[in-house]
Amino acid sequence: MAEVKNGRIIFNSIPTGYPEPGKTVIYDNSKTINLEKTLDKGTFLLKTLVVSIDPYLRGQMRDKSVQSYSKAFTLGEPIFGYGVGLVLRSNDAAVRVGDHVYGTLIFAEYHVYKLEDISSMRILDNKHNLPWSVYVGVAGMPGQTAYLAWKLFSQAKKGETAFITAGAGPVGSLVTQLAKRDGLKVIGAAGSPEKISFVKSIGADVVFNYKETDVREVLKEEGPVDIYWDNVGGAFLEAALEYANVDARFLECGMISSYNEPEKPIKGMSNILVKSITMHGFIVSRLAQKHPELLNEFYEKIPALLAKGEIKYTEDVTRGLDKVGDVLLSVQKGTNKGKAVVLVAED
Repeated sequence: MAEVKNGRIIFNSIPTGYPEPGKTVIYDNSKTINLEKTLDKGTFLLKTLVVSIDPYLRGQMRDKSVQSYSKAFTLGEPIFGYGVGLVLRSNDAAVRVGDHVYGTLIFAEYHVYKLEDISSMRILDNKHNLPWSVYVGVAGMPGQTAYLAWKLFSQAKKGETAFITAGAGPVGSLVTQLAKRDGLKVIGAAGSPEKISFVKSIGADVVFNYKETDVREVLKEEGPVDIYWDNVGGAFLEAALEYANVDARFLECGMISSYNEPEKPIKGMSNILVKSITMHGFIVSRLAQKHPELLNEFYEKIPALLAKGEIKYTEDVTRGLDKVGDVLLSVQKGTNKGKAVVLVAED
């Protein structure tokens, strides 16, 4: 078979502030690949179907000398992140032709992998016939983040109040639904009328547009807060500290307010002492490694609930690997209207 073009997303420059499409990352289709080339033992050829565009990717756009929990991208090389791919050929007994693989994938149309190259790799059993895009969202890493951390750290009690930031996102929306299933009052924050409507539809008791309404006024009226799910940090964290209840639990999932701007000191930290607040910072990959039984429980329960319509989700699907740069920017600015995914190819 003749060589075919193999489009890739290349890390081109380290951004200052927001990533710039066509500058921070670029689409390159100058490389080709022979899809019938003999594979080395222990490798398999994957066709990328869908890739996930998540907020944490911004943290990998850095100089390699800067240490963090996630591996920095390499200038001039393809970026990587969670995705789903179809096995076209295999020389490894662990994967078969026709399998659908979920894990950390190279952002390229095709790539040859070794099993050890992919973290959090899983062969998907899509017995509920969900769209593959769902497996990089509410049935993938974002959903795992919500499910594992809520089960491990929330200590939720019926009648308590939870404040959930980025309530329309794939993490926040599942946390909202888990909280309602546990009998909690939920205060949700979102940034557009469409997102507010969605958060209301999944059961949040109070939803406000943080771009138009002072978070402190909402928490003063609707608090105190027993559980705070933090995807934002900054002023939201300060407000939650101020209006936290005694023995509140803070689940620190993300701080997107500081991803593209210099981090500012958080005021009101003495509330942690005064109110006996417990703060849990976590990375989902570490939780999954420590609690594989909970990860298996997630895959047993969440896809089934999604298929029944008992858990709701929204997606913002963009077609074409060449659009990754645009979607990266939209996620950092919060202009995406649902879980941001890029559809690379059909099955």
